[in-house]
Amino acid sequence: LGGARTDALIERVGADLGGAVAAVERFWGTDWPRDVVVVATGTDTQFADRARLDPGRQWGDIAAVSVADEVDVARRQASGQRIVLSPGASGMSDEALRMVLTHELFHYAARADTAPDAPRWLTEGTADYVARPPAPIPAAAARSTALPSDADLDRAGPDRSAGYDRAWWFARFVADTYGADGLRRLYTDACGPGHREFASAVQSALGTDLNTLHAQWARWLTTPP
Repeated sequence: LGGARTDALIERVGADLGGAVAAVERFWGTDWPRDVVVVATGTDTQFADRARLDPGRQWGDIAAVSVADEVDVARRQASGQRIVLSPGASGMSDEALRMVLTHELFHYAARADTAPDAPRWLTEGTADYVARPPAPIPAAAARSTALPSDADLDRAGPDRSAGYDRAWWFARFVADTYGADGLRRLYTDACGPGHREFASAVQSALGTDLNTLHAQWARWLTTPP
């Protein structure tokens, strides 16, 4: 929607889409729609409108959003799905754009299998696990061993970025400890339609209790792979 600048961005997205699809398929499988709508916005107003965001809040640190007009989880159908890129996405490096596109494409693929009240921190952390390559965990990460929460993602600026990192680290920890299949089972049990409470989902998906998982997470933060 921003003329030549966003036309160039859409061309970059098209070049990266195949790799993003492959990454999502490796983790989630192939049972999801392939008609992908990507909207590149030229202004903050366009971004908030097309992404259905509250225009009164701060979204300058958000590069993209995956959204749907309607979701019927009983029928596993989502209508009006689209990935909306912010005005700032045009200035992203190729690597950063690939990660953002893959992250949002995971949300797109999992939309019909994700309950509206799913823990957002786990949906975002899993999307980052699919999209981001492993990187060293900073030593400061072990200062708090609390599990991530949705509240970590709600504060604009550095706090939100740190919250996303923490959710990503948790998803990596689960995959490192229980395998990618374990993370996928946890997502299904904790985020899917009619999902369990998180503690129950941990038991059913990973075969352990929440206290043990928390202790494993604390050790992983201290001595990550």
